Amino acid sequence: MPGYSTRELVVRLGGHDYRIRALSDLQQFADPHQLANRIGISSALWSLFGQVWPAGRVLAEAMATHDIVGKRILELGCGLGLSSLVLQQRRADITASDHHPLAESFLCHNATQNQLATIVYRDLRWEVPDVTLGRFDLIIGSDILYESGHADLLAAMVSRHALPDAEVLITDPGRGNSAPFTRALVGQGFAVTELRSRFDAADVAPFRGRLLSYRRGAVMANGTPVRSH
Repeated sequence: MPGYSTRELVVRLGGHDYRIRALSDLQQFADPHQLANRIGISSALWSLFGQVWPAGRVLAEAMATHDIVGKRILELGCGLGLSSLVLQQRRADITASDHHPLAESFLCHNATQNQLATIVYRDLRWEVPDVTLGRFDLIIGSDILYESGHADLLAAMVSRHALPDAEVLITDPGRGNSAPFTRALVGQGFAVTELRSRFDAADVAPFRGRLLSYRRGAVMANGTPVRSH
């Protein structure tokens, strides 16, 4: 036994059913070799990677129809990798990344049980520059602004790894940390648009959740940038 329990889910995304191995609940925790502890993942945060979250569903649905032709794509904080699975199913050039000790094994298992080729995975710490990673046309992430300090770290990641003509697409459930990230990307030359989105069946308009699209260069969105408040 690995020290934690899992469950098998069927998640419908973009008209396809995906079999997803997830942690049984938020109470799961196992760190026998202190791997998570050494990189600062507490027992309270350990299980978060292994859940199917509304923000992840919204991003994966967006990836089911997003323009991917000729684009090199990076998913940050992939967790179970719903969006990366959808993109792999579409034969996109996708690299998934996370820093949880179990993220890669769960992603590999979920790709295999959906008859998909192994997804390229990188163990990626946002605060540590990785010159081998390269640059991307599209950088995506779901609910990766859940702590106030993440805005600066994520903006620095974009600065290092976004091509001059690039798009960054983030799903944010409305935690209130997107404004500094938006300001930082406007400073990098991105135009910003936002789409208020229903993240849960119980949501009512005006929705707190949003799909944030930051575009620069040849993929610049038309119109005036929208700044979050």
